Order: sequence, then structure tokens, then C-alpha cells
Amino acid sequence: MLLLRHPGRRPGRRDVRRCLRRRRVRRGYRTTLVTAGVLIAAVTAANAAGLRVSGRLQLGLAAVLAALLLAATLTALPHARLANLHPFAPHGWLAIAPAAAVLVWGFAGWEAVTSLAGDFRNPRRDVPRATAVALVVVALLYLGVAGASALVLGSAAGDSGAPLADLLAVGAGGPARALTSLVAVLLTFGAMNAYFAGGARLGAALGRDAALPAWFAQGATTGAVPRRSLGVVCGLSFVALAAVAATGGPHASVLLTTGSFVLVYLVGTAAAVRLLPRASWPRRAAVVALVAVELLVGVTGLYLAAALLVALAAVGYDRYRHGRRGGTGPLGGLLPGDPGRPVGGARESGAEFGEELQGVAPGGGALGR
Repeated sequence: MLLLRHPGRRPGRRDVRRCLRRRRVRRGYRTTLVTAGVLIAAVTAANAAGLRVSGRLQLGLAAVLAALLLAATLTALPHARLANLHPFAPHGWLAIAPAAAVLVWGFAGWEAVTSLAGDFRNPRRDVPRATAVALVVVALLYLGVAGASALVLGSAAGDSGAPLADLLAVGAGGPARALTSLVAVLLTFGAMNAYFAGGARLGAALGRDAALPAWFAQGATTGAVPRRSLGVVCGLSFVALAAVAATGGPHASVLLTTGSFVLVYLVGTAAAVRLLPRASWPRRAAVVALVAVELLVGVTGLYLAAALLVALAAVGYDRYRHGRRGGTGPLGGLLPGDPGRPVGGARESGAEFGEELQGVAPGGGALGR
């Protein structure tokens, strides 16, 4: 192969090393794709077994991951150096904006639990409690890992392909690097498990409420398994994996996903500003969040287009399906000009509106038992 690329001369050692490096990269990328396919199948199987099984699995994964991340941070912190913080923002302050658009991927996911609220025994009590605990734990872990990476690795963290592996190697020695592969798989499995559970439940709820075809409504009742919706989520995941394989990397798909998250957060924070009581601290926090999300909209740019197309398709389908019946659909009253009940009308509080949107049902759920 080297002779074909460089006819007329013998390949040197540098050429051989470069060729071997490229071959290892290709093999590693294929291994990553195969691992992703196996994870999609495993997460689908776990959720097909029921929310009780996937919920317990998620709890165990979260405990293991928290322990590993805490160990990586604590063992590396004794090697921290304040000099690694200089120069601060080496690529300039303007570079923070596009970096923030990518980092949304790491911080997103809090909204996934709302699709599972109907399966809690007491969602009014359990969802806020779980959200508060998760906020504190995840914030501490994020700040710990990010701070340790900057203080211990310095500028090398930006050039590293696996900064967590480097942290473990610094704190616990070289052999600890092997743990990072396990950590990466567990992190990916945990995130996928949460999204598959929430996405499948959301699809079934939309089918039940006629925002999607009624075929999706199977499994929408409390405690049931939405296998049809889960199968669609699984199929779409394999399509996305094929797209990543065809384009040579996940960068574009990450930014497209970020655009979807940002649009959801924009609508959610705007709704909170509209619905929450004036002069209350939650509403003030919603205003700050709305301003922050508007800044993210600016840096996300064209990657919002795909999310906007999906949103327009949903509105169009809702108008078409329920216009034929002469009534209003689930989106009726949520959009200007719709004849349904206006937003906030006949609702006493934002909490009641949240319960209505989440489809909270009375009685014991699978997660509450």
C-alpha cells in the first residue's frame, strides 16, 4: 500500500508509523460503532423488560459512576497546580460561545424524567425530590471533574482524547487507565437507558393523546411497557448510528441534537415565565434561564433548522388530524390563533399545568413501588 502511494521510493520509518497509526484509528472507530450497536440492543432489551428492571439498573449504574468519578477527582486533586489556569481562555473569549453550544450535550437530559412522571407512586412529591438530589450530585461531580481536569492537566486536557483516563493515570497510576473504558461504557449505557425509557413513554403518550397515530398508544397506561414506541426509538437509533458511520464522526449529529435541546429549553423557559406567579423567585429564575437559552439559540445557528422542521411537522400533523374531525388536538390553545383553551386559562398554578402536560396519573406507579 505504501509503495502504491509513493511510487519510485522506499517508504521510510515515518511512513510506516503513519500508516500503522491510521490503521489503528480505523480499527478503533469500527470498534466504537460496533460497541454503540451492542449498547442500543442492550438498552432496548432492558427497557422491554419493564420500567422496574431498567429503573433498578439505572440506579445501580448511577451509584457506580458517581463512585468512579469521585475517585478520579479525589486521587488527582493532590497534583493540582494553579499555574495550569494560565493563560485563561487561551483561544479568546469569543471561543467560549461555540464551545458552549457543544457542551449543552453534556448538561442536557434533565427533562427526560417528565415523561416518566406518571409511573411514580407520588409524582408531586417524588419528582421534585429526585430532581433536587440529582441537581446537587451532578453539579458537584461536573464541577469536580472539570476543575480537576483544568488544575491537574492544564492545556493538555484540550488535546487529550480521554482526559478522564489521564486523571486516573495521574492519581492512581497508569494501570487505572483501563478503568476508563468501563466508565465510558457505563456512562453511555446510563444516558441511553434514561433517554430510551423517556422517549418510548413519550411516544406512547403522544399516541394516546392523538398527537401521533393511535398505533403508538400501546403501553401508554401506568406500569405498561410501550414496546411499539420503544421499537421505533430503537430503529431511529440505528439509523442515526448509520448516519454517523457514513459521515465519519458524531460532530454534526451532536450539534443537531443540541439544536433540539435548545429549542425545547426555549419553549419550556418561555412557558415558565408565562405561567409562574409574578414576583416569585421561580419566575425570576425562569427569566434568567430564558435569557441564557436565547444566547444559546444565537450560537447554535443553523443546527436549529432540523428541530424547527420537526416542530412545524408536528403542528401541521396536529392541525390536519384534528381539523378533519372539527375539533382541537393536544396543541389546541397552545399556539396563537388556535380555538382551544388559552394558555394558563382556568389553571390555578404552574404545578397543575406541569401535571397536565406530564400526564400524571393517580395511583401507584412502577418507580414508586
